Amino acid sequence: MNNYCTRELKEKYPFLRDADKFALTNAICHLDKAYKRMFRHEGRHPKFKSKRRSRKSYTTNLSNGNIKVFEAKIQLPKLGRIKAVIHRIAPEEYVLKSATVLMERDGSFYVSVLYEYDEVNNSSMGNEIVGLDYKSDGLFVSSDGECCNMPKYFRQSEPRLAKAQRKLKNKVRGSNNWEKQRRKIAKIHRHIANQRKDFLHKKSTEITNRYDIVCVEDLNLRAMSNKGFGNGKATLDNGYGMFLIMLNYKLRARCKKLVKVDKWYPSSQLCSSCGHRKEMPLSERTYKCPNCGAVIDRDMNAAINILNEGRRFLE
Repeated sequence: MNNYCTRELKEKYPFLRDADKFALTNAICHLDKAYKRMFRHEGRHPKFKSKRRSRKSYTTNLSNGNIKVFEAKIQLPKLGRIKAVIHRIAPEEYVLKSATVLMERDGSFYVSVLYEYDEVNNSSMGNEIVGLDYKSDGLFVSSDGECCNMPKYFRQSEPRLAKAQRKLKNKVRGSNNWEKQRRKIAKIHRHIANQRKDFLHKKSTEITNRYDIVCVEDLNLRAMSNKGFGNGKATLDNGYGMFLIMLNYKLRARCKKLVKVDKWYPSSQLCSSCGHRKEMPLSERTYKCPNCGAVIDRDMNAAINILNEGRRFLE
């Protein structure tokens, strides 16, 4: 079916013959998966990819040794050997499967290579458990009392970004100088994103190595980033949703578990000592229980409640 579709498309659009044949085949397979997910009510209707706004990428498969990784070069179909900065060389027993070429908005190119290998995982889930509560002015507060203060990377680069955007505003749209300035802005955004990802990867790996079960709240971060809460920029700068995704797959790779507590669970309103419930506006940062007299930090109290609810869910 895919071969028939590619032949028809290449006859209708001759420029598709210039590209790698697997790029078109994989695009059709991705579209087929998207429609199947939609019919299973697991996703929305697929949308057309914008030529200007969407991220430009394609995936090619290994066939007859058309993809090879060298010390300072990479070989790709129809492109040959290209100079590249190789992150690391995979062991010989790894089987190369595919490569994805990605173009960033600032004009830089990346190649992500997929390998298949057999790994014997002898790790088992232990009893070390922790609860994490989201902290808008940071990243999270754990039930053990640890407060992760996320560096505000966007805030740090915001003056430089604003200056670059002002320069772009005074240039003729579509001109060469306008395009050069646009790429400078895209480079600043990519630098911020790389800083954020680096920090989140290191922190999620640290949590995964220390604990066997991690309990978190299943928050709707898109709703929290709207204007009603007044902290949308801080919510998006933290990258807490990306942090949970990293935690999930890293814990599963080590045979560990991520427990998500329902977002409607009143973790901030319950006393972690006696279970008394009271209203807690966002302006109150200290929980003072009128029943048992306990005084504790609001986020710390919520983290302990999330831990207790996660234990109850597991039992």
